[in-house]
Amino acid sequence: MKKAMTVLLSIAMTAAAAGCGSGGGAAPTDGQPASGGSGGSGDPVKLRIAWWGGQARHDYTLKVIEMYEKQNPNVKIETEYASFDDYWKKLAPQAAANQLPDIIQMDISYLTQYGGRGQLEDLTPYTKNGLLDVSSVSPNTIAGGQIDGKLYAMTTGVNALASIMDWEMLKQAGVEVPLNKNWTWEDLDALAAKMKSAGKFMGGLRHDVFFAYYLRTVDEKMYSADGATLGYEDDKHFIDYFTRYKKWYDAGYLLSLDKEATKKGTPEDDEMVLGNSISSNGWSNQFLGLANAAKRPLELQPMPGPNAKKGMFLKPSMYFSVTANSKQKEEAVKFINFFINDIEANKLIKGERGVPVSSKVKEALKPLLTPDEAKVFDYVAWAEENSSPMDPPNPIGSIEVEKLLKDTSEQILYNKISVEDAAAKFRKEANAILAKNKK
Repeated sequence: MKKAMTVLLSIAMTAAAAGCGSGGGAAPTDGQPASGGSGGSGDPVKLRIAWWGGQARHDYTLKVIEMYEKQNPNVKIETEYASFDDYWKKLAPQAAANQLPDIIQMDISYLTQYGGRGQLEDLTPYTKNGLLDVSSVSPNTIAGGQIDGKLYAMTTGVNALASIMDWEMLKQAGVEVPLNKNWTWEDLDALAAKMKSAGKFMGGLRHDVFFAYYLRTVDEKMYSADGATLGYEDDKHFIDYFTRYKKWYDAGYLLSLDKEATKKGTPEDDEMVLGNSISSNGWSNQFLGLANAAKRPLELQPMPGPNAKKGMFLKPSMYFSVTANSKQKEEAVKFINFFINDIEANKLIKGERGVPVSSKVKEALKPLLTPDEAKVFDYVAWAEENSSPMDPPNPIGSIEVEKLLKDTSEQILYNKISVEDAAAKFRKEANAILAKNKK
């Protein structure tokens, strides 16, 4: 790391974003790219780029940057990276001070928050003038980074929800592996009970992701279409989901909250990697980091159903955005274009940030994939045939709602509140947050 990342006090994203105006350098209304950048003049250019991830991601990203700098000797790129939670804590005060890096890795949970408050550059003009080549990227993939018709983020890859599992651990405990991709929550209950008897637990669920998945399986949404309220009206869904989760916790199927709080969120720190858990639940692009850290065979399994096809969707694994305060917007766009379209660079990336969005890159990589990399490509291809359209980007205020959901879930597990009372309390407070941010 060229510059060590300091963990700052957590500052609520909404407060930070509210302290920052629309920023400078937004694309002009004539549809031409904003000024800024060397424009190919060869003048010295310094860019800052920030991302989150584990050590494997850091290592290859630094190599990609080195490759780019060799091809563009006038460009020097400063890097900043951290674990997921620390990353956003770092960005919040930078956003408030209008000092964001030129390029930031973006997540769908934060896209509306940053893009809706004028902190991200609209990349649409750059797609029109060819500086950002999207000729081999599907329109649906491009749309995943749009808000109100403006392209605030370029998808670096697509992924799908998955339970990443250690099947050998199951076999050693005499447990049948869940080869059926149509398995259910009841199947998972039974599996967890058997593995608890063998001294193992299972990976927990990040509720902002998996409660939203569960709602989709029962034909509901986390947020309303206008983003002003929660998307479901019947608290039964909250009660059913968290009643099951509390049973898991009380039975010892999950890591305790005090131990969970010490986790850094990196592959190297994952309990499955450490040999204590049978699974780690998240996104398919996380598979490579976990498999590399574990150094043993792992498998990708879809989340349980019923109605998993309704719950499953292809999601932009993550994005790169150019910030509105950048003084080198064109050069920042050029680097993003290199990242998504350069075949040699993607031989290093190999889909770790999601299956590549460029069809040309994807075809070029297929013969070069390792067995683990092929598992990710094959799983996403399966998910494409067994999923439903994704929901719109989360509304402004969703980060506060996600924090509220996490806090509420902990109160449930610590027996501070009943699941029924928590459902009503969460609804009231979440709707108040969303209504406040909609004004």
